[in-house]
Amino acid sequence: MLVRNNSGKWFCLLWSHTDSNLPKVVYQEFSLRDDYNVIIEVENKEKSFIYDLMLAADAFELEELTNKLETLLIETKSSWLRTHFSFIYHFIFSRNDFKKLKNFCNDIVVKYPKLIFDSDDFTSLEESALWGIAQTSTLPTNLDDWTKENFLTLKTTLQQCLPHIHYFHLSSTEIVDKIKPYKKIIDKQLWEDINQHLLIPERPVSFGYRITPRTESFSTISEEHAAEISTWIDRKTNAYTSINIPYKFKLILRGTQDGFAPQKFWDICHGHACTVVLVKVKGTDGIIGGYNPLTWDKNTDGKLMETKDSFIFSLKNGDIPNSILSRVINPQYAILNRSKNDQITGRPHFWVFGCIVRNLISF
Repeated sequence: MLVRNNSGKWFCLLWSHTDSNLPKVVYQEFSLRDDYNVIIEVENKEKSFIYDLMLAADAFELEELTNKLETLLIETKSSWLRTHFSFIYHFIFSRNDFKKLKNFCNDIVVKYPKLIFDSDDFTSLEESALWGIAQTSTLPTNLDDWTKENFLTLKTTLQQCLPHIHYFHLSSTEIVDKIKPYKKIIDKQLWEDINQHLLIPERPVSFGYRITPRTESFSTISEEHAAEISTWIDRKTNAYTSINIPYKFKLILRGTQDGFAPQKFWDICHGHACTVVLVKVKGTDGIIGGYNPLTWDKNTDGKLMETKDSFIFSLKNGDIPNSILSRVINPQYAILNRSKNDQITGRPHFWVFGCIVRNLISF
């Protein structure tokens, strides 16, 4: 592709999928005496191609092309932008340009906060984004100059976002650096509970503040169970509670809905990593399960997978007074994938949906 930037320099842009240092393009600079008109066909191109082309145009200071592609994405590819919000958001807010895309993202956060905060790959909002969300030029740039009305303006603007913040998952550094400066927009009792949790994390908080659940509405396990499993995953000495679970548990497969055939498991779970398999023992309160940190790969039938972080467990529930955790003894034999419903004999193992977690301490 032949293009010229704002300084009058000409570049030949070549599409590349190997260079990670540039936005998927390589280039060669050269001089031309005559002007040329450049036609770029994007009508039938993939959305990701248009996005990467916009980044390349910006990298080479092709301002007019950058603006046109930015407008095109917003006006005709808004659904794709929402779907890939987290990826796009974190990049554009690290730059000084792309003002139209920043406004677009700010509008999404204000109007559809649940869509953003509940996404698996979204973790935080940058301060620059919060300034944009405020949608007002009346807020002083120096926080020390803020009045009561300024904080009220910010609180009103962020009222749909605040309930989605998992304050009790934040570190002490994050609380001091990112929450404390804006504590005036947070409920007074909630702020006291946040401080109490930092000092005495095992003590229950008193404020009736309810954040978005970290488990979906499936009945096999409770949030307390999810907290216990999370504690095992992170090998924590101090157990997590239902208010500071660091993970969001998302239902991928339900046997009573999707079926119990091994092939169905592989069809749905192939490509997923860091998963928990749960089984409710019929006619009892028993819940057993296993954690696999590796990626499910249906092409590894009969292959042993090495990991020291997988484990199996039995959960405290109803008439079962205590949970039992069993970790790997020999990591090189931790997981054996089987695509068929074969009868397996030998050492203790947990077998379900074509997965065997073996060589573990027996229950």
